[in-house]
Amino acid sequence: MDNIKEIIAKRVAKELKDGDLVNLGIGIPSLVANYIDENVEVFLQSENGILGLGPLAQENEIDINLTNPSGQYATIKDNGAYFDTATSFAIIRGGHLDLTVLGTLEVDEEGSMASWIIPKKLVPGMGGSMDLVTGAKRVIIATTHTNKGRAKIKKICSLPLTAYKVVDLIVTELAVIKVCDDGLHLIERHPDVSIQEIIEQTEATLIYDDVKIMEV
Repeated sequence: MDNIKEIIAKRVAKELKDGDLVNLGIGIPSLVANYIDENVEVFLQSENGILGLGPLAQENEIDINLTNPSGQYATIKDNGAYFDTATSFAIIRGGHLDLTVLGTLEVDEEGSMASWIIPKKLVPGMGGSMDLVTGAKRVIIATTHTNKGRAKIKKICSLPLTAYKVVDLIVTELAVIKVCDDGLHLIERHPDVSIQEIIEQTEATLIYDDVKIMEV
């Protein structure tokens, strides 16, 4: 399957609605900015102090002082704004975000996620994820379905948690999975994979009935 990250980012972009205030995490989530429907006005907030981020910068648009949280050169829309970190986290912790999109190392049947550390490996820390998942009204995980064949969608996360029972939706290159009180509901599948193939690559139990085809 080609362009796995692009498939995930495109599908996540369809979840963004007119008027949403959205924070995109590092990695695959940051690519979502490139695929937002031009007829949908979304306000992208960045924890490094920007409101009104646009798509990633093309070569002729690069401003070395303008990056997203991933450190990628980005653009800013007309009437976008810069501010300090305290204001940025006041937006996040104050519950003003409609949606955050984050990557993860693991996510489980309860909607818990582990995204910040693998024991015995040196990592820079949890970053802003802990604040984002508790401050945003909705949490979407954008992740590859497995890590080199090892399931990332688990019955219970085995790595240290970032947050407990916070995830609303999981989008991978294979499937879209909704987190509900009774478990994980498989609601869409990639047109090139079967439900059985998705089940085989998922440790968690999937509930399914009317599974639609992902628009990729």
